[in-house]
Amino acid sequence: MTQSSVDRRAEAPAGHSGTAASGRTSWLDRHFGISRRGSTVAREVRGGLTTFMAMAYILLLNPLILGGEDAAGNVLAQSGLITATALAAAVTTLLLGFFGKVPLAAAAGLSVSGVLASQVAPQMTWPQAMGMCVAYGVVIMLLAVTGLREMIMNAIPLALKHAITMGIGMFIALIGLVNAGFVQAGEAKIVTLGVNDQLRGWPVLVFCLTLLLIFMLQARNVPGAILIGIVAGTVAAVVVNAVADLKPEAWANGRAPELPAGGVTSTPDFGLLGEVSFRGWGDVGVMTVSMIVFTLVLAGFFDAMATIIGVGTEAKLTDERGRMPGLSRALFIDGAGGAVGGAAGASGQTVFVESATGVGEGARTGLSSVVVGLLFALGLLFTPLAQIVPGNVAAAALVVIGAMMMANARHVDWADRGVAVPVFLTVVLMPFTYSITAGVAAGVISYTAIRAAQGKWREPGPFMWVLTAVFVVFFALHPIEQWMGVK
Repeated sequence: MTQSSVDRRAEAPAGHSGTAASGRTSWLDRHFGISRRGSTVAREVRGGLTTFMAMAYILLLNPLILGGEDAAGNVLAQSGLITATALAAAVTTLLLGFFGKVPLAAAAGLSVSGVLASQVAPQMTWPQAMGMCVAYGVVIMLLAVTGLREMIMNAIPLALKHAITMGIGMFIALIGLVNAGFVQAGEAKIVTLGVNDQLRGWPVLVFCLTLLLIFMLQARNVPGAILIGIVAGTVAAVVVNAVADLKPEAWANGRAPELPAGGVTSTPDFGLLGEVSFRGWGDVGVMTVSMIVFTLVLAGFFDAMATIIGVGTEAKLTDERGRMPGLSRALFIDGAGGAVGGAAGASGQTVFVESATGVGEGARTGLSSVVVGLLFALGLLFTPLAQIVPGNVAAAALVVIGAMMMANARHVDWADRGVAVPVFLTVVLMPFTYSITAGVAAGVISYTAIRAAQGKWREPGPFMWVLTAVFVVFFALHPIEQWMGVK
């Protein structure tokens, strides 16, 4: 408390927060507790700008991930996806700022979007897939209200939580490498490097240069490294496309990087807003629907909890026991983000770890989140600008995000076979099977089995054993359906 008091006295005159002459500033101070947390309005605004710069790449990556076909062969419009991504991020982050009063920003979770694109959309229509987002959001809200979210978090072994994050990172990185044309499916082997083990084409070179640039900027701790890399890569792509006169199909998703003829601003495309359907789920089977919702909950569940606590600790908002004021509100709003994202057509929203960049710039209150939300709202007007970015450039950011998520490996005790094996299976099976559910299932089953073999069958706890039974059914679903005469 002494340090906070010193910070408050030192910062208040410079930022004119607290009991400043302006009534508006005074209201901001009372509502967000700016002076009480040793911050200033200037700090909060600077932190919000930094956070937005660090996570603005989502406006480019989310449409890339959700740009594929659904079971009916329909494709979501890129302009609508960009608008939906910006709208959902703005709404969820503003809620976190005004009501959660914490320096946290939310946007479309790449792990959730990856599940939607690879596992959900191939089995149903996009409106039905967005309905799944609403359903998982409601589930997480109920878990937060009842307190079960914390109980479940305590039941899942910490090593498996890290493994799920790493596995999703590997999965996202693979999507980026495939979209960039750096790897592709092979005949004699699973994947090949480029075409016949050779990298070909200017777009692949642009991807490689963008990837290296982002890694180099991150190595020098440059704020907004991902966004800077994407902008630089896009400029290079526009030049290359104009000089080499490449065809649109040479670039990822068949979209060439060209300057918009009508300018960089346009009217937002709200065509996906409200395009949600809860009908027809029975066509894919009750078990399949249940597993999809469960997978979506897993995808958006663990990272958000760890991020909220981690960023709160970095901002010195936690007490001596690691508890953070307003945690229940933040968890509830994070869950509501799933429903908000589904209703907007952008996939589930979740708290971003990039919020820590704003905290590093001094953000301590929800005012910084309000700044981030308003900037996302402003992004609604710049859809044509975002559409310039080719898929090859955006794919580089996916690989970078995957690398960042792999950092959780440092928390795993690799000397303990009872931990190392489940972690390994979880991480490798997600990208190898192209299924997040398969990776989680293998990790859970192997964890309980190995602990039982070690004579520690009580250690996993009742919830993990129930989860093991569910995942055994998941893997044995086909023979069970044949035995029951379902198919």
